[in-house]
Order: sequence, then structure tokens, then C-alpha cells
Amino acid sequence: MIEKELYLKAENTVKLLKEKNLTVATAESCTGGMLASYITSVSGVSDIFEMGITSYSCRIKNKLLGVENKTLEKFGAVSKETATEMAVNVRNLANSDIGVSVTGAAGPSGTEGHPAGYVFIALSAKNALKVELLNIEPKSRNFVREKAVSAVFSLIEQYIKEQSND
Repeated sequence: MIEKELYLKAENTVKLLKEKNLTVATAESCTGGMLASYITSVSGVSDIFEMGITSYSCRIKNKLLGVENKTLEKFGAVSKETATEMAVNVRNLANSDIGVSVTGAAGPSGTEGHPAGYVFIALSAKNALKVELLNIEPKSRNFVREKAVSAVFSLIEQYIKEQSND
């Protein structure tokens, strides 16, 4: 995905968050801060963006994001359980309306026995928890990271639209 397309998705997501007066915090692993970078590239984002944590190691996932050691030991860093705890805990840390996370294998090689492109994304809100497994074709490391970031933006947009329909 080209940078301009991702920027437009970020811009649209920030606009929706502003319209609904919602704040967001991010917890990233394999995307290495790319999600927070695209969010903060949008002008006026300080109204909706609370914080972003890039936690590559399990030690930091545990120490800063509060992912339980037992979760990391039993399921691994690349798991729906870890993605869930990352999203829930970053939301709580930031006291934001929405917490999102991404963890996986960006490539070129796999991680924890999972192939490159195997990525979990999660969204936590007071009344919702969504987790998705992405199997991204690993054309390149950056391609996997960009597709994961795009999927997180789509997950946020989907959540906001669902809330509007209630």
C-alpha cells in the first residue's frame, strides 16, 4: 500500500474519532510505531490521540503494557490473547475511549513458529472487544506492516460505524 493511501485512511479515521469525540491509544509490536506515526501525521490529532507504545520485546509487553507473563508463556507474543491484553491495557493506561493493538510476524522470517504475515490486531472499548487474525501475503516486511496498519484503521472505522447504528 502506498503512503498516500495510508495517510488518507489515517485522516478519515481521525476525522471519525473527532466527530464522535472519541480518544484512542495504540500498542504496537511488529508495526514498530507505524500506526502511531500515521495517526500523528494528521493535523489536529492531539484532540483524539492519547499515547502510543511500541513494545517489541515480551519484557516490555509485560512491564509497560501489563501483558501477563502467563499469557506470553502459554500463548506467545503473537497471539489473540496477547493482542487483546495489549489493547485493553493501553486503553486503561491512557484512560482513552479506544485502545488498539497489533502484534505479529512482519518478516521476512516467521516468529514463534508463525509465518511472516501472521498478525493479530485488536480493539478494546468500554463496551466492545474485537480481535482479528490477518494472514497478509508477505511481499515484503514493509508491506506486512502497512497492511496491518490499514487493517487497524478499518477496525476502528467499523467499530465507530457500529456504535452509530446502535
